[in-house]
Amino acid sequence: MKRVDATEKAISLLQQLKEKHGELMLYQAGGCCEGTQPQCFRKGEFYLRYKDVCIGEIDGIEFWVDKDLFEYWKHAHFELDVIDAIGAGGFSLEVPLGKTFKVNYRLFTPAETSQLENIKINV
Repeated sequence: MKRVDATEKAISLLQQLKEKHGELMLYQAGGCCEGTQPQCFRKGEFYLRYKDVCIGEIDGIEFWVDKDLFEYWKHAHFELDVIDAIGAGGFSLEVPLGKTFKVNYRLFTPAETSQLENIKINV
């Protein structure tokens, strides 16, 4: 069972950003300066922190979350979506296009929880 998926709109925008910028990564922080919306960067241009968690991939793009955010949301499925707006993440690659990524959450069922894909932890 995947921990993260994306809407068609989000996948389309990611493909557009990949064509323009090359390999990408997604990161969702736990709040404060970065807000809590996912941000898109060129792969390697955002430095992961110790024990940040990769919850899966969307169209070959790793989706990383802050370790504390993961602890809070580890029982939830993330669905990446996109809206027409400029969010708090001003450094995210979709911002110049007047778009912002957002996540829709839902809790896993007990059956899904027993079948979750493994996570990757940054060390």
